Amino acid sequence: MDVEIKGVKYDSRQVKEGDLFVAIKGFKTDGHHYIKNALAQGANAVVIEDKNCCSSDYPWVLVENSRNALADLSAAFYDHPSRRFLLIGVTGTNGKTTTSNLIATIFEDRGHKVGLIGTIHNRIGDKIIPVERTTPESSDLQELFSQMVAENVTCVVMEVSSHALDLARVRGCEFDIAVFTNLTQDHLDYHQSMEEYYQAKSKLFKDLNNDTNKIYPKAAVINCDDPWGQKLLGEINVEKISYGIDNKANLKAEALKITSTGVSYRIDEEEIKLQLTGKFNVYNSLAALAAAQTQGVSREDAKQSLERITGIAGRFQLVEGTDDFAVIVDYAHTPDSLVNILTTAREFAKGRIITVFGCGGDRDRTKRPIMGKAAAEFSDFSIVTSDNPRTEDLQTIINDILPGIKEIVGPDKYHVVIDRRQAIKEALEMAKKDDIVIIAGKGHETYQEVNGKKYPFDDKAVAEEILKRGRVNS
Repeated sequence: MDVEIKGVKYDSRQVKEGDLFVAIKGFKTDGHHYIKNALAQGANAVVIEDKNCCSSDYPWVLVENSRNALADLSAAFYDHPSRRFLLIGVTGTNGKTTTSNLIATIFEDRGHKVGLIGTIHNRIGDKIIPVERTTPESSDLQELFSQMVAENVTCVVMEVSSHALDLARVRGCEFDIAVFTNLTQDHLDYHQSMEEYYQAKSKLFKDLNNDTNKIYPKAAVINCDDPWGQKLLGEINVEKISYGIDNKANLKAEALKITSTGVSYRIDEEEIKLQLTGKFNVYNSLAALAAAQTQGVSREDAKQSLERITGIAGRFQLVEGTDDFAVIVDYAHTPDSLVNILTTAREFAKGRIITVFGCGGDRDRTKRPIMGKAAAEFSDFSIVTSDNPRTEDLQTIINDILPGIKEIVGPDKYHVVIDRRQAIKEALEMAKKDDIVIIAGKGHETYQEVNGKKYPFDDKAVAEEILKRGRVNS
């Protein structure tokens, strides 16, 4: 079979004349059902893993694993673009977005044109590209890499999700630095156990050993205060830089001072002053410093870059519009990240902490009561509301959350307000001088997903609108 291929596609709706269609078995549907659609769109050939789809009607290639084939074919089709720049992967339950942005800033300040791939958006230099998921599908990713090469990108910083590692989305990506932030409960609807979750994450580091001809030093950057990080340090055979606050580490932060406007700490007697607050941002900045160090960036240069960063969208982000109390929007959607932002707020809270939160539908149900318990334990008042219910019944999600709250507090310490806009409004109306209102779970997101549809919804914009209306009406 000698067929010219003009592109590699896994979605039959995106197939164009001359493309190769790779049929993937997904969670909701099976690409093998859409082979005829792909051929009608102009596909020249198909790659299949179901031998029942072999046919004399079209050219086909039978493979053992279509996802692996998609990744390998895409990397080859685009001529292995990740060999042409420094590729840094950041993985972990929490902190990926902030850490990636910190690293990107350091390398931009050193003269690199940086590509950024992550939860908030993808970026090539200053050009923003919208995203659908944290890590794109392998063929989309290789196409994006190819675009970055064409636009002279020299460094790519990329959030790498556990799903992406497990589903071969980053197969064929030649990473130079892998960063591990932490591992706490999330995605157990998919991974089934923390050990499975860890095994997915660790793949990024174990694949660093693969020989390539790239010029960049390979290294793993690992949070050694995290027990899974300690496990990882003992299992991988590659250059390692550990960082932490509590345990012995290559980069150890000491003398932490946390305020409402930032955090400072010392490494080897050198003081670093961030305009980002919270202990979690000490960890994020340590990871960025370590990643920079692997490529020969001086501590002083990296420090200057970190100290000029004022914030990341939807990450402990202050809402403008009131001087009496603080309103903070954060993406915290796991038990650990919720505890982190609430304990950070407690460090400088003079009044009450009022928390608005919910849990996403069609996702790990086991974390819901733990989220409820965290909110009740570290807030003075909680308002349980909708997050992204997706296709799940909202009341079912809330019923899963409530036992955790009731374990800690009585009915006078929480409300259930299903409508998220109304929940935010209630929190802002009950806030008094020196209180802190935390709106958790959605952060940078500009939509709410209900029954398969995405409706415009931005926590920060909604809070600002309510505050503005309150001032006008007062």
